[in-house]
Amino acid sequence: MATPGAESLWLWIGTLGMTVGTLYFIGRGRGVRDPEMQKFYIATIFITTIAASMYLLMATGFGLIQVNVAGEPLDIYWARYADWVFTTPLLLFDLALLAGANRNTIATLVGLDVFMIATGVIAALEPTPAYRILWWGISTGALLVLLYVLVGTLSEQARTKSAEVASLFGTLRNLTIALWLLYPVVWILGTEGTIGVLPLYWETAAFMVLDLSAKVGFGVLLLRSRSVLEAATKPTATGATAD
Repeated sequence: MATPGAESLWLWIGTLGMTVGTLYFIGRGRGVRDPEMQKFYIATIFITTIAASMYLLMATGFGLIQVNVAGEPLDIYWARYADWVFTTPLLLFDLALLAGANRNTIATLVGLDVFMIATGVIAALEPTPAYRILWWGISTGALLVLLYVLVGTLSEQARTKSAEVASLFGTLRNLTIALWLLYPVVWILGTEGTIGVLPLYWETAAFMVLDLSAKVGFGVLLLRSRSVLEAATKPTATGATAD
């Protein structure tokens, strides 16, 4: 087991931030009795709970391994990928609930997402630099297809909702697109992409800021208005509901 270095500062900040976010979301969900509305709170609470646990693993060194890449040891935070494979589908589930997406759309988004993370894991563990870049490209391609579905199919379904719900969906969709597009950029410029423009210290800081924004920031915006969530759970005239 490898030992985290100076970058552990950012990992402890991430642990604290995700923990505070979890407690805040639990507080926001108190008193919510409607089962459909509760889905938003349950998913969002699990997102930051899982993230807080994985950040704690990384901060204490358990979530860190070394992989030999071209004969040189490279630190890889495997717990980061364990975080993403659970939390990113939950983030998409929140967006799908808000949009009133059908099961096929949800399955498509989650399937693309899991494939994206799985191929990202392969990129992280691949010992040959050229193949690392290849798998990064495959993972990034899956991300672009996922975002295409998000902008197309899911946005179309969200337009059947009330103006307030559609507006909130648009805000969260745009936030997700902007942040998620930065992840592969940080990866390829950081140590895992073997380019090394970003040293491990700043790579860890960048991922932590992105994670807090994509999870806690997303959750704060989503759960700030119960009236909007209540409107999102109402059936639409077209019958486009997350059945």
